[in-house]
Amino acid sequence: MQAARGGRLRRPAPPDALGADVIALQEVETQAAAERVFEPAKYDVVMSTRPASERGPECRGGPGRHIQNQAVGFAIRKGVVWSRNGDLAALALGNPNLRWGVDITVAKGRPVRLLAVHLKSGCNSGRASTDPDCPVLFDQLPVLETWVNDRAQAGEAFVVLGDWNRRMASRGDAFLDGLNDGEPAAAALTLAGGDRPAGCKARYREFIDFIVVGVDAAARVEPESFQEYVYGALEAEHPSDHCPISVRLLG
Repeated sequence: MQAARGGRLRRPAPPDALGADVIALQEVETQAAAERVFEPAKYDVVMSTRPASERGPECRGGPGRHIQNQAVGFAIRKGVVWSRNGDLAALALGNPNLRWGVDITVAKGRPVRLLAVHLKSGCNSGRASTDPDCPVLFDQLPVLETWVNDRAQAGEAFVVLGDWNRRMASRGDAFLDGLNDGEPAAAALTLAGGDRPAGCKARYREFIDFIVVGVDAAARVEPESFQEYVYGALEAEHPSDHCPISVRLLG
């Protein structure tokens, strides 16, 4: 099975180019929008059940245009056996404009639990108390930690993937250290891409999108299978400010 974190759905890479069985999606307005890219004849599309969020702030570089609903979800290739678990609504902290996590179990070979996330933006490093976004992001940490610990205690292989909005591969990152505290031992986390630099945009050499695997899932990661899909075009012509990343899990 190959799991990927996909980019935004603005003329993204053709799904077949990713070669993935399961693609985590972020910043998708509706299921119908996702299905314009991931054809229903080829993919099952599942989106967060969170009520549509309120109109957000003005789009950067788009005067008069505002951010609309941003949903999280998955596109799952037809033929892959999967089931849906309850959304991780607690990740929104009661804020209608924060995203829920979407939780599925994929049973192609040995089962693996997948959680798609899109965490609070604005606190990509450090933990400045003066930054209003850092307390929000760090308030999401115990929600994720509870989900991770529950999976470990249940003996489930698990992966958390998506837009973490955090440079977690930086040495001593406070968010990752808080999440990956070693208790219980089976909840120890590994970044599938290690400390590999990002290649999507010349200005940003550190990933904020991650595929994070627990102990059992880490043992199933095919060596050297982590990849970043980069667009074959000038940066100004990229369909998204993120590039998809992927990793292959052995069955």
